[in-house]
Amino acid sequence: MKGLSCRRPAVLCATLLLATLLSATAGADCITPGEWRDTSGQRLTADHLFEDFAQADVVLLGERHDRMEHHRWQVHTLAALHAHRPDMVIGLEMLPREAQPALDSWVAGEVEESAFLEQSDWERVWGFDARLYLPILHFARMHRIPLRAINLERPLIGRIMSEGWEAVPPEERYHISPPAPASEGYRDYLGDVFEDHPTGADHDSGLDRFVSGQLIWDRAMAAGLAEATAPGRLVVGLMGQGHLEYGYGVPHQLRDLGITDARVLLPWEIDPACKGPEPGVADAVFALAGGDRYELPRPLLLGVRIADDPAGVRVQSVMQDSVAASTGLKADDVITSASGVETQVPGDLQAVVRRQQPGNVMPLTILRDDDEIELLARFPAIED
Repeated sequence: MKGLSCRRPAVLCATLLLATLLSATAGADCITPGEWRDTSGQRLTADHLFEDFAQADVVLLGERHDRMEHHRWQVHTLAALHAHRPDMVIGLEMLPREAQPALDSWVAGEVEESAFLEQSDWERVWGFDARLYLPILHFARMHRIPLRAINLERPLIGRIMSEGWEAVPPEERYHISPPAPASEGYRDYLGDVFEDHPTGADHDSGLDRFVSGQLIWDRAMAAGLAEATAPGRLVVGLMGQGHLEYGYGVPHQLRDLGITDARVLLPWEIDPACKGPEPGVADAVFALAGGDRYELPRPLLLGVRIADDPAGVRVQSVMQDSVAASTGLKADDVITSASGVETQVPGDLQAVVRRQQPGNVMPLTILRDDDEIELLARFPAIED
C-alpha cells in the first residue's frame, strides 16, 4: 500500500511522551491478548496510558462495525477513560444528526430499547445489528453520559457532492464547513480501498467521487466532535477505523478545525504470523485474540453486483442461482425502492437486504427500459 508512512504531527509529537509510558519489559516480541502497544511495538502500561490519554481534548476509538469484540473493547476503554474524566461526551458515527432527540431521550431514561431503535431509525440509517452497540448505549445511559449523533443522512451527503458546498445553505448542512483537502497519503489510502470495491464507473472520476464523499463524511464527524468540546470535557468518538488510521481522515479534519490534541486508539486482532501494526497507524493499539469471537448471523444475500445511478441503484450483474435470479432481476435494471424504502445509493439497498430474515418477501420497484416494474424477492426459509 502506498503512502503508509506517518505524516501526522500528533503521532510524531507523541513519540517522546509515549516513551514515558513504556513498561520495563518493552520489546518487539509477538503481541499477546490484553496488551497495549504503540505502533513501534513497544508495550504500554494501561494505568499510565489512560491517565495520559484522558487529558486529551478528543479520543477516537476505531472499530470494524461487525466485530462484537471491538465493541466490547470500546466499552472497557470508555469505562477506563470515564474513571479519569467523568465529564465525557460520546460521539457516534452510527447515527445522523436527525437522530439527536432519540439519543437525548435514551440517555435520560425516557424510552426503552425498542422505542429508541424505532425513533432513531437505527436499522435504516445504520443497518448493523443494534445488539453490537447496545452495551455501549447502556453504558452511556447508566452513567448519563451525553451521546452525540455526528453523521449525516446519505441524501445530504449526495446533495453536497452533486451541488457543491456553497449551493447547500449552511443551516441545511448543519453549518458544517468544507473539508480540508485530502493529503496525498490519504488519497493513496482511499485509492487502495476503491480498488477493492469497484463500482463500474470510470476509474478516475469514480475515485474522485469516492474521495469527495469520504471527505464530507470525515468533516461532518470531525465537526460534530469539535462542537461537543468544552473546557474540562473529554470527547470520545466511535467510528470505523478507516476514518482514523494514519491520522488521515477525522484526525486530519479535527486539526483543520483547531483540535490539535486528538488521540487514536484501535483494536488490533493478533496476526498468526506475529505481524504487528504498521508504524503510525494509531497512537496505541489493544491486542485482541482471534478465533473464538462472537459473530452475529451473516445477513442474507440478494445476489447482485450494484453501482450508483442517477435514478437509484443499477444492477450490474446477477449471480446464478441467487435470490435476484429467481426474482427476475436483470443487468441494467435500476432498483428505486426496496420494502418501501427509497434506494438512492447502494448502501440503501444493502441496509434493507441486511434486515431480511429467512423466508421474508422483499418488494422491489425497478426501472427497466423506462418501465416501472414491481417484483417480489423471496429469501429461502431455513430448512429443518
